[in-house]
Amino acid sequence: MRITGIRLANFRNYSSLVLRPDEGLCVLAGDNAAGKTNVLESIFLCALGRSHRTSHDAELIKGTESAGHVGIQLDTVGGSREIECRLTTGERKKFIVDKTVLSRSGELLGCLNVVMFAPEDLQIVKGGPAERRRLVDMEISQLRPKYYYALQQYNAVLKQRNALLKSFSPTSFNTFEPWDDQLAILGANVTIARGEHLERLAAEAMRVHTLLSAGEETLKVVYRPNLPMAAHTDLIGVLREALFENLEQDLSRGNTSVGPHRDDIALYLDGKDLRVYGSQGQQRTTVLSLKLAELEILSQERCEPPVLLLDDVFSELDKRRQSMLLRAVQGCQTFITCTHLEELTAAGVVQMQVYSVADATVIEM
Repeated sequence: MRITGIRLANFRNYSSLVLRPDEGLCVLAGDNAAGKTNVLESIFLCALGRSHRTSHDAELIKGTESAGHVGIQLDTVGGSREIECRLTTGERKKFIVDKTVLSRSGELLGCLNVVMFAPEDLQIVKGGPAERRRLVDMEISQLRPKYYYALQQYNAVLKQRNALLKSFSPTSFNTFEPWDDQLAILGANVTIARGEHLERLAAEAMRVHTLLSAGEETLKVVYRPNLPMAAHTDLIGVLREALFENLEQDLSRGNTSVGPHRDDIALYLDGKDLRVYGSQGQQRTTVLSLKLAELEILSQERCEPPVLLLDDVFSELDKRRQSMLLRAVQGCQTFITCTHLEELTAAGVVQMQVYSVADATVIEM
């Protein structure tokens, strides 16, 4: 899978931009705030239906303009495709794939597969459980769009149950049972899918991290579900019973205390909790390991590599790990941002397509 064309109109700081990237390493070099990350953001948007930096679509439209546009052309094993995102102030963004308007955002998943590493991804290690759940949920959704819909349904039912908890009266006690039944079934589906994916991710991330650290560190990824793992039908019963047993506590708190929305993923480096004891460099290398593991899994599942987006990835990595990273990503189209091209040449990169980015102007060098 590779992107053959990028078109932006009134997107972020770009009035207009057209790029024809090569199939290998595409480098966007320039000062901070020049617009490098905005190009990567446009690709991410057309792959996953959302920005990786904001939940407010209005921020994606340039200045005082009323509308913006992103267009991505790509080649896949199944043929050429085109994805468009139309942004209009005061309206929901609209996606068009191969000239067909999508009715649901989940229909976009799998059309363009991407793996992205950005500075804010350090929160996967440093932040709370929600950051780690989001990582896993996005990975599974690209592989299994049905999971995306199951997760949407679970969150919708959870929202309804939490609203009922907040507005509870003695006469509405029996109304929890139908919501608990739905939550148990959907929650079991989410938990099983996460468990299966994390088992595969853990093995691949350990292998990649061993490569990146030259065998000096061992990474262990452990799924910490909110409830004990069990077979699917048993898990439904376990979750339903836990919801019933914790109802009184949930009523006092006004929210649901059990279920996959409370899951976490633990990360250990040489047996120590990475969140507590890991250095900045170790944490960044771990995130890279997780992302490269995702890249390998997507490549195997889709029979073609996804597009890799690396935003300011060389920060906090020594030269040896820079070189090992660049070797690991060979064979897939990679977009990388940097402030100084010497970062790449010093790591031994010879073949690359270089774009100079300054004041929302992109020039191929």
